Amino acid sequence: MSDFNQRVIEEFRANGGRVGGMFEGAALLLLTTTGARSGRAHTTPAVYVRDGARLLVFASNAGAPKHPAWFHNLRADPHVTVELGTPGGTVERFAATSVVTEGEERDRLYAEQAARDPAFAAYRAATDRTIPVVALHRLDLADPARHRAIADHLVTVHNELRAELTALRAGLESPAPELGRQLARHCLTFCGALHSHHHNEDSVFDLLERQFPELADALERMREEHRAVAGTVDELEALLGSGADPETLRAEFDGLATRLEEHFAHEEARLIPALTHSRVAPGS
Repeated sequence: MSDFNQRVIEEFRANGGRVGGMFEGAALLLLTTTGARSGRAHTTPAVYVRDGARLLVFASNAGAPKHPAWFHNLRADPHVTVELGTPGGTVERFAATSVVTEGEERDRLYAEQAARDPAFAAYRAATDRTIPVVALHRLDLADPARHRAIADHLVTVHNELRAELTALRAGLESPAPELGRQLARHCLTFCGALHSHHHNEDSVFDLLERQFPELADALERMREEHRAVAGTVDELEALLGSGADPETLRAEFDGLATRLEEHFAHEEARLIPALTHSRVAPGS
């Protein structure tokens, strides 16, 4: 992230969505996507316009010849987090699904934005690429079918992460010459998937907390666990790069695996009954 973007993000969050400088007076949001390669959360300021119930953002990249990184990220994973300033001077954060518009709809929407803001006409003239227009649809948790889908997705992702934990453990038991390659390969897959999972969960938790007030304490504990797990994953990745001996790696990994298994079990025990009004065995 550039220093400029970081300053805009900090100012946005500190001032209820209002910023100065080149973005002063602009309709601005913060868009958080999941890195297509890293699996980590990336936040970018973006100009937006309301279009009915959806929000539109434009992958102009200031007329550069390539699409911005955030566009490539959401093409790989359309689940995003949006932050918007509110009339009360706070920042609202919510989960959304991104849809890349196409054809005549895309052309019409970009032409309307270029007419509203001459900068977007200049961006269009500066590049040979077709600048994508992306619609952001707020995730609605009022539908019971959506609750069940979230519960199913939670269990599916947890089981995928459990499988990667097993693969990582097998790599730790392999002969030393193969240990580095196997562990690095599985760690890249596992760590990227875990970062992506927790990023998407955190944005959904805000909505779940409003829908299920009785889960507030449990959701806050899960957020704290996400932060703790992220720190442990960073330490494990640093150890992999340091060439630490297998025994040191095993000790670090065992601590991470234990923490994750407890975390998965707690999430499933608290969230799935609320979302499905039933009892589901963890890991099932």
